[in-house]
Amino acid sequence: MTRIKSEIMYDNTVSAVFIKRNNRFTAEVMIGDRQETVHVKNTGRLKELLVPKAKVTLQKVDNPERSTGYDLISVYRPKFKWINVGSLAPNKLVQQLTEPLCDIVRPEYTYGDSRFDFYMERDGKKFLMEVKGCTLADDPKKGIGYFPDATTERGVKHLNELAKAANEGYQCSIVFVVQMNGIHFVFPNNKTQTEFGRALVRAAKAGVEVVYHSCHVEADKIWITGTSGDTSRYRNTK
Repeated sequence: MTRIKSEIMYDNTVSAVFIKRNNRFTAEVMIGDRQETVHVKNTGRLKELLVPKAKVTLQKVDNPERSTGYDLISVYRPKFKWINVGSLAPNKLVQQLTEPLCDIVRPEYTYGDSRFDFYMERDGKKFLMEVKGCTLADDPKKGIGYFPDATTERGVKHLNELAKAANEGYQCSIVFVVQMNGIHFVFPNNKTQTEFGRALVRAAKAGVEVVYHSCHVEADKIWITGTSGDTSRYRNTK
């Protein structure tokens, strides 16, 4: 069987040093001896990653209508090496994996009161999938990441809707793409939001599959290296 390749290679990249985050969307960096305002491609807190003097990778964007000329795509932390922080990367990687295997793949699919990342059909079966990127972990030796890094009512809503869809006959999954090296499992971050963990348990008990994609990350590249699941862990939770 041919292995499906799922990777993103960024072109037109430059190295920089992080100074500070201005808001959810922009940050200040130093490119050589020049300070530059750049776009942060992730609205999560990332407070453990985006720290002063951290090495970062930028991608130059050729768009005269934008106020920023660069996107911040990765950050270097000594324990984990490079960490990808692009919020669009997880969906792109998953789409590369699923399209060759399915008859129909429709991104941004509306079901009930939610919009899911993917609706798919294969061999007459209907699938709904929500994809989450994981950039939070405390120890690479444990191999465990955590989600979310900030309260996400939208994430809880997605899990509840997936549980409903599973009860209606859809094949449903919540997929965590780990944008870090050495992390292979993702646990609910109950310190930040206990309700997400409760919703994940409810969804798993309803039949929603919990899937993890491990990745290798470099300054200008990310690719999926393996896939695993841990659904039974949540279905057996009381």
